Amino acid sequence: MVDIRAWPRPVVLLCETLLVAGFYYAAGRLGLSQQLTADGAVVTPIWPPTGLAVACLLLFGPRCVPGIALGALLVIVSLGRPGLSAAGIVAGNTAAPVCSYLMLRAVGFRVSLSRLRDGLSLVFLGALTAMTISSSVGVGMLVLSDKLPSGDLWLVWLAWWVGDAMGVVLVTPLLLLLHRARLPPPSARWTEAVALAVVVCVLVPLIMYSTVSLLFLVYPLLILSVLRFQLAGGIPCALFASVMATVVAREEVGAFGALSDIETLMRLQAFNGTLGLTALLLSAVISEQLNTRRSVERACKELVEALQHLNAGGSQNPGAPGGDVR
Repeated sequence: MVDIRAWPRPVVLLCETLLVAGFYYAAGRLGLSQQLTADGAVVTPIWPPTGLAVACLLLFGPRCVPGIALGALLVIVSLGRPGLSAAGIVAGNTAAPVCSYLMLRAVGFRVSLSRLRDGLSLVFLGALTAMTISSSVGVGMLVLSDKLPSGDLWLVWLAWWVGDAMGVVLVTPLLLLLHRARLPPPSARWTEAVALAVVVCVLVPLIMYSTVSLLFLVYPLLILSVLRFQLAGGIPCALFASVMATVVAREEVGAFGALSDIETLMRLQAFNGTLGLTALLLSAVISEQLNTRRSVERACKELVEALQHLNAGGSQNPGAPGGDVR
């Protein structure tokens, strides 16, 4: 196996930049494949490249910035001839993840997402706050270049903002999880995990395509996944359900049938948002409680061992200190 760390640093940086750009472009094309139309405006309910960009920055640092910018440019070029607005959109799509990364670092964010504060920071700082940059810059550039009617401004801004935020909420935790994932030894939990995955993969499409609105039935499956496997169960379940909901919304069937474009968009964004927030925050709460319990158990075990050691030492020297045994 070739160790790229032995390569010259400029070559390593170039390879990293191209790799990040390639993954960003692939994620962008995947997101564009699930577009929705609302009052003539084309929107993406989930924008995976933003989540990928934030995850890369959290894991590998600022050296990923050129790759993010290049990937954003490639996505825009693939949509048509880039104009002056393309530079602004690339800048906004690059600045938003960088701002998210800087804010998360400032508050001591941990990529393990093992604390409630980590989940709250990712949602409210990394997603909802930072992504206003990309949506504001992007929509502003489209308006200035006369590519977006002023009447559609707020609708497109909201859809852009929510799509970027959902990318961070749903995709970033999954990538952080995969980066530190290690296959556990075979155990009964493997059987449980496979069984739960099969149940989710069978029931979620049935719920989505049902002519009766049964979206609420996804939440018991999500909660069960989180309770049993925390982040490893909750985030994949939420992402799968969100993707299925987007597919059904595009087809205008199931729970999204007989709705106007605006109603479809609002229902889908509300569903995806609550699903992602529930999975992320509930996983963080349970993980924090489990870590606290393990810490208490470890402290109790150490205390018991220390007491046993003291008792053993005292029994070996019954006359000390100050005793006069005759």
